[in-house]
Amino acid sequence: MSDVCVVTGGGSGMGLSAALQMPKDKIIIVSGRTISMLEKAVEQLKEGGHEAYACTCDTSDRESVKKLVEFAASKGTVRNVINAAGMSPNMAKPEPLLRVNALGTVYINQEFSKVMPRGSVIVDISSNSAYALPKILLNKKTFALAETDEAKFIAKCIKTSNLSKTDYQKSGFAYALSKSFVVWYAQKCAFEYGQKGIRVCSLSPGLIATDMGKLEEKEGASMLEYAAEKRMGTPDELGFAIATVADERNGYLAGVDVLVDGGSTNGKSFRK
Repeated sequence: MSDVCVVTGGGSGMGLSAALQMPKDKIIIVSGRTISMLEKAVEQLKEGGHEAYACTCDTSDRESVKKLVEFAASKGTVRNVINAAGMSPNMAKPEPLLRVNALGTVYINQEFSKVMPRGSVIVDISSNSAYALPKILLNKKTFALAETDEAKFIAKCIKTSNLSKTDYQKSGFAYALSKSFVVWYAQKCAFEYGQKGIRVCSLSPGLIATDMGKLEEKEGASMLEYAAEKRMGTPDELGFAIATVADERNGYLAGVDVLVDGGSTNGKSFRK
């Protein structure tokens, strides 16, 4: 059977760029909520020499994720999963944001790991916002509830987010929490799934010139002051980084977060 690469959030931006940079011998499946966007992505992938298919999926809905897994498995052996679906602070209030970014990662990892063979890989896309919050606010006991009591997990994260004042700040807080969760959960999965030969890691972009990134450009512009080149990243740069991490040949890269943010997280230490 042919090898399959699934890219959630693959209709545009860095997800689509990563799909375009995967090997041509893989069947590419792009998923998202908007079929018209996915169909355009499939056209672009086919023009680039890929065999590609679209499958709508709401990653915040486990049953929707199960249908995506079933569709992907019907096309071949699922070797690569890139979970790039997500929402940013300007796109949603805290609860839907947490459901997509955090619980969506749980559903994707759990359901796809059931059908993936040894030598396969899952890459969960986080954000350098995962590094923005004080560690005292990152309660791992709360994170663990995502697998045992989803309602309590959401409630506790929202309670923490409500420490902020404005609606945008609350969403921003929830976003940072959700992305910190992604880094933690990918590491947790790496050591659980590693016993089955499935490699898992996360990748954290900085401010990227995608449609989503441009929504956050005003609020996130201060990050660029600390970047080495004082600029946003491009979708192609992030797509290449993601595709490289997702490549099976990178087989010893597991249980870590790959920070691809132009140096902005570490730049404060070197700012003159």
